[in-house]
Amino acid sequence: MRDQPTELKVEVLRVAHWIASNQSEKLGIQAMRIAIAIIFLWIGALKFVPYEADSITPFVANNPIMRLFYKHPEEYKAHLTREGQFVPAEREWQANNNTYAFSQGLGIVEVIIGLLTLAGLVSPRYGLAGATMSFLTPVVTLSFLFTTPEAWVPDLGDAEFGFPYLSGAGRLVIKDVALFAGSWLVMVDCVRDLLQKRAVQSAVAMLHTAHRGGPRL
Repeated sequence: MRDQPTELKVEVLRVAHWIASNQSEKLGIQAMRIAIAIIFLWIGALKFVPYEADSITPFVANNPIMRLFYKHPEEYKAHLTREGQFVPAEREWQANNNTYAFSQGLGIVEVIIGLLTLAGLVSPRYGLAGATMSFLTPVVTLSFLFTTPEAWVPDLGDAEFGFPYLSGAGRLVIKDVALFAGSWLVMVDCVRDLLQKRAVQSAVAMLHTAHRGGPRL
């Protein structure tokens, strides 16, 4: 009976050492790479669906740069619909507002980011491009917290409104801080792999040079 706790401790330590191993770290980074790719591929594909394009209208219309892609950004509040709701008149207004064309363009960019990030499983160079774009994306999305009124609970009579009370839209945006950090880890992994490959190539080149310059029999 006295041996059981000792055996348990050995197993716990064995698991702990594996978790702390380089193999486990690499596995975690690869999982992060796949997770980032899933986020961009899935949400990017949804950008071609009207309800998703409608839902990002407040973010785009209030952004000082993105709003330039809309024809009537100042009118967006009068034409908002709930997810899953179909109102022909509002759908027509959104189409005329260039809402769907902009959303589709954004979707193409997001799908490209997802594919490049996923390509990092086999190509550090392409993976670095995807991870860098993924890292820069939250810089834009997190700025919505400062430009989008709908990111905060409105003053409708309750005591809790405004900062720091995030609305549903705000809670959706704040999650991008994790994407920001995860993309950085993937970038580091890509750069590390590229440097290792360059070091190997340099070593091989030096060996070839030394071999050609050596004594000949």
